[in-house]
Amino acid sequence: MTDQGREVSNWWSTEIIDMAPGQIRMRGRPIEDMIGAVTFPQMIWLMTRGDMPTDEQAKLFEAALVAAVDHGPQAPSIATARMAVSCGLGLNGALASAVNMLDDVHGGAGEQAVELYCWIDDAVQMGQELPQATQDMIDKWQSERGVFVPGFGHRFHKPEDPRAPRLLSLVDAASETGAVSGRFATIGRSLQSTLNASKGKPVPMNIDGATAVIYAELGFAGPLARGLFCLSRSVGIIAHAWEQMNQGERNKGPTPPGYRWTYRGVNPIPDGN
Repeated sequence: MTDQGREVSNWWSTEIIDMAPGQIRMRGRPIEDMIGAVTFPQMIWLMTRGDMPTDEQAKLFEAALVAAVDHGPQAPSIATARMAVSCGLGLNGALASAVNMLDDVHGGAGEQAVELYCWIDDAVQMGQELPQATQDMIDKWQSERGVFVPGFGHRFHKPEDPRAPRLLSLVDAASETGAVSGRFATIGRSLQSTLNASKGKPVPMNIDGATAVIYAELGFAGPLARGLFCLSRSVGIIAHAWEQMNQGERNKGPTPPGYRWTYRGVNPIPDGN
């Protein structure tokens, strides 16, 4: 190979895939050996982590992916997909538009919760008692990142998000068999107790907080937790976009046509006109 050829071939470097005519290997595994033998959650793990999960790890991982699939058209990402389709976009355009909504406020709390859990875990590993570490890291988070504690509180599900207890129970079961440590579930519950006590009312662990427990238990980095949420929610996005496409409505905005926004500028049109 010439120097120029090496420069071209070395432009991208990856350990993920090797491909030649008639051959495709993912992380060193022939694709034909995995088709029909490897589940989609296992494939996600292999591609992002480089190894294959145990059966118990894969089941827990899959549970987190399933739990976050959808939350209805009131979720901005889902509403965006439906509006996009009504404006003429195909499924790929609707999916791209919706996933772009999944940023720090809507879709980023799982990544943030993993980070907060790791702050608390680090403090405990340094010898601090869990209750004090929890309170200290809440204080640190709120002073540095803002008042909202990621992974807790919900506009609709009060006093409890039905997804969280189920996911935590699966973590508990996996902890009993040694598949995970269980320490991040303990940290999540400590956060729950601390927030409940400080607010004087239930502050429910939400889907972001519960899936963050699983992703932290399984060793996923915080940024990957956000990417995994995007993968999970993409299923709901595609389902809603397809449904909207089949409903056939055109140019559908965020509110019914008979309702107007609030105008606060000069010379407003009188009500009723």
